[in-house]
Amino acid sequence: MSREHRTVWERRASRTADEPPRVIVVGAGIGGLSTGCYAQMSGAETRIFERHVLPGGCCTAWSRQDYVFDYCIEWLTGTGRGNDAARLWRELGALDGKTVANFEMFNTVTDETGRSVTFYNDPDRLEAHLLELSPADARPIRAFCRDLRRFIGINLYPFLTPPPLQSPREKLRMLRAVLPSFVTLWRTAVTRMETFCDRFQDPLLRRAFPFIFFQDHEVFPLLPYLFNMASAYHRNAGFPQGGSLGLARSVEERYLGLGGRIDYRARVERVLVENDRAVGVELRGGERHYAEHVVSACDGATTLQGLLGGRYASPRTDKLFTEMAEEPDLLYPGVVSAFVGLKDELDPAARHSTTYLLSEADSKALPGCMQNSLVVQLRSRYSDGFAPPGKSVIHCTYFSDYASWKLLRRTDRKAYWARKQEVADFVRGFLERHHPGIGEAIEVVDVASPTTTERYTGVRGGSILGWKSFTPADDVITGLINKDRLRLPGLDGFTLAGQWFGGGSLIRAAASGRFAAQYLCRDLGLEFRAWESGGTEPWHPGKLGRLPQLEKRRVK
Repeated sequence: MSREHRTVWERRASRTADEPPRVIVVGAGIGGLSTGCYAQMSGAETRIFERHVLPGGCCTAWSRQDYVFDYCIEWLTGTGRGNDAARLWRELGALDGKTVANFEMFNTVTDETGRSVTFYNDPDRLEAHLLELSPADARPIRAFCRDLRRFIGINLYPFLTPPPLQSPREKLRMLRAVLPSFVTLWRTAVTRMETFCDRFQDPLLRRAFPFIFFQDHEVFPLLPYLFNMASAYHRNAGFPQGGSLGLARSVEERYLGLGGRIDYRARVERVLVENDRAVGVELRGGERHYAEHVVSACDGATTLQGLLGGRYASPRTDKLFTEMAEEPDLLYPGVVSAFVGLKDELDPAARHSTTYLLSEADSKALPGCMQNSLVVQLRSRYSDGFAPPGKSVIHCTYFSDYASWKLLRRTDRKAYWARKQEVADFVRGFLERHHPGIGEAIEVVDVASPTTTERYTGVRGGSILGWKSFTPADDVITGLINKDRLRLPGLDGFTLAGQWFGGGSLIRAAASGRFAAQYLCRDLGLEFRAWESGGTEPWHPGKLGRLPQLEKRRVK
């Protein structure tokens, strides 16, 4: 046992009130940064080890030829005021000094013939638009818009305290929020979107509704669509200035301001365990660091099989990472992203986001396309700083099969790059067809495959959202949080956090860090504390810092 190790444990046994316990966090994604912030606020001395050169994990961006290609956020729950999600982001300093872009519609869906439907967040405007498109579908149209009006009156964002730690007052507040809307919440939670769509006569509406959130989430019921459209109506689902990496940088700044420390290019190889208690971590190269508590906020399979060597698990983690990980309906596929830099400004009349339903020929021509659709977002409309003045950025994305990309990159690197070039060529031709003349303005096309995501963020299978909500996986995660308290049986001094253990979305990843900190505070005898950062300095693009150039070779 090293001298440092002995000192830590001797101090734990006789620690006085002014000597903070040490906590190590593995991973500087949103879940890890959140854990670090709340642990620092509560009096712990924390240190985060991150394998990459940037914070944020999948909440990231990179640069090409003076363009910023923002990878993650399409909308962010909690950009408004007066709800728990907004309070969480302000405790983390995520929105300090930032403006927020809000849009009047969530998305537009266009079919192969050019017919379009726009999903406005205002239920009155949406109803009028849909009835104009298809008067014959008045009954399901009015039913959907009626439910949207009901959701606009619901303020339910349970992201602050896990149920086992809620006070009687918090439980009463939640009960008061749920009971008046219980029937609506239950009915929309058990009605699959695909079942609802069967009620439409118009083929465009029947196909378009599942793409309200850009891509078809396949297993979702009505509830999340209504919830997020209602949030957007309340300006609580906007896009923060600076985008994905800007958000991560702001939380990083908050964490460092609270006295935390981040070590980048520091890859943790294993968690050190003695007598069934986590006592520290070992980095690649053999360097060891010790603490009284370890939190893993990195990839789930990496945590269980890599850092812990498969020695510790629970029935719930076994179910997630052995049974459910092989079920495609429970896990989000990888994503292919093609970013396009234009030397001209975009048409001000163009929609900020459009999902194109592809013809059979286009679907076959787009490598690895899984849903016969392509999402085209005018990212320059979302935030300043993504393109130089007078120029623009477009982001084209689609769900794709990770395994085929991985096999090709491992066995035939030349063919892998050729496949990425096929994506770039398709995107160029597709944009030219829908926006004649745009091809001449394209300066750069940069393609990121699911294996790109895995290489730079460590997320297994390039699945940036992890488990799908409203599936049996959600029930297991709920049990992991509420029953297991983000712990593994038989292993003390160790807590789980991040999207794989708290649910796949930025707000749930951030909430998992808050939950993890509350649980570890009880273990360390600390009083959990949290307060809003109160930052007022105007945000500016320079806070992104130096951006990485991801894969050295790029498609043209």
